[in-house]
Amino acid sequence: MSQFPDRKHAGDKVPSASFQTRQDGDWKTVTTDDLFGGKRVVLFALPGAFTPTCSSTHLPGYQMKSAEVKAKGVDAIYCLSVNDSFVMNAWAKDQFVTEELAVIPDGNADFSKGMGLAVEKRDLGFGVRSWRYAMVVNDGVIEEMFVEPEKPGDPFEVSDVDTVLAYLEKAAA
Repeated sequence: MSQFPDRKHAGDKVPSASFQTRQDGDWKTVTTDDLFGGKRVVLFALPGAFTPTCSSTHLPGYQMKSAEVKAKGVDAIYCLSVNDSFVMNAWAKDQFVTEELAVIPDGNADFSKGMGLAVEKRDLGFGVRSWRYAMVVNDGVIEEMFVEPEKPGDPFEVSDVDTVLAYLEKAAA
């Protein structure tokens, strides 16, 4: 039985959510309409900023290949995690993130819960986190999803940039 029985799929609209971001020392609310409206974007979600796989492989992969992703008709790349804006901004600075992608703080896990992909990590002291996945979203509608298999640990098999790029190439053909 799936731990994500209510998760979103291709063809579904992304859930409506607001994200409290810190930009240039000020609070700014960013909505899903701001992020997805009228754009084709790639969003990849991960369990946490500063965590091993997220910092060594997942985020850096999208950074390194952001130009290739955008060349396939993608307007923006977003990295979402259930962390607050201070943590996400510090992690972006630590990872030398500049213009190639934007980090999105889902501090209350509202978006992750709305996606049906929030996972309880209380046993690790993390509380609620996002399951690892990636998706292509076109004007607020999920075009394709790449959700990691439901198995113990932190699987990282299908939400990587190369899998998303392969899909984008196939979709463009």
